[in-house]
Amino acid sequence: MAGVRSWLHLLVMGSTMVFYATSLMIAALFVRGEPVYRIGVAWLSVCVSSAKWMLGIRYRVQGMEHLPAHTREQKVVVLAKHQSTYETFLMPLILRHVVLSYVFKKELLSIPFFGWGIGRMDMVHIDRKQGSKAFHKVLEQGRKLTDMGNWVMMFPEGTRVPRGEVGNYKVSGSRLAIDTGAVVVPVAVASARCWAPKAIVKFPGVIDVSIGKPISTEGKTPNELMDEVQQWIEQEMHRLDPEAYELTPASQPSGTTAAAPRQDSQD
Repeated sequence: MAGVRSWLHLLVMGSTMVFYATSLMIAALFVRGEPVYRIGVAWLSVCVSSAKWMLGIRYRVQGMEHLPAHTREQKVVVLAKHQSTYETFLMPLILRHVVLSYVFKKELLSIPFFGWGIGRMDMVHIDRKQGSKAFHKVLEQGRKLTDMGNWVMMFPEGTRVPRGEVGNYKVSGSRLAIDTGAVVVPVAVASARCWAPKAIVKFPGVIDVSIGKPISTEGKTPNELMDEVQQWIEQEMHRLDPEAYELTPASQPSGTTAAAPRQDSQD
């Protein structure tokens, strides 16, 4: 039954996406910015709500009190654990009081309706094959977006990581935060126990999200800042989903094992 429900949920997401993406593209002919973004968020709400009722996937959030006040002067870069597509849908719903600008690979733009829609929002789409050029685009557009009052959303591991594993945390997000004078909000998300990376079949359960205290960039190098972010996220992942790490002793929070070499590019 989980498989049948999962396929039905995909059908719901796909069919509603056509309506919302078309509405978004029409709206983008006349307005830009937040009004267009809110249409996209409305579709994300359909995806998350239908996952609750059709798949039995719910979420609970800790640490909302840690979020900085939303002002144009307060620049924020959100760096989150990435285990599934679910958190890409969920974060704009949790952070409804702001406009989130995702950094994502340009290949997503070619997805019918979905890509056409996100291409008309204030996001940063990069070509990973361009290496350092892609990183400079993150910095350039990230500065512009934070100056607009948007919060920039990045997944420092660059790709979805299986449950209980630690990806290679890249410094693009920490360098952007230092460059713009932003604070970093770290987020741990234990989503893979219900919605595994690239999974078609999903399973009922509760997805825990934990928001950490803002981390200052003052006086820190990009590596030092990312080490701090990684350590908090991975320690929090062990707390949120301890069963995932019982059989993976090699996957330890930063500080207990040698850190992987940092890279500048965002996957």
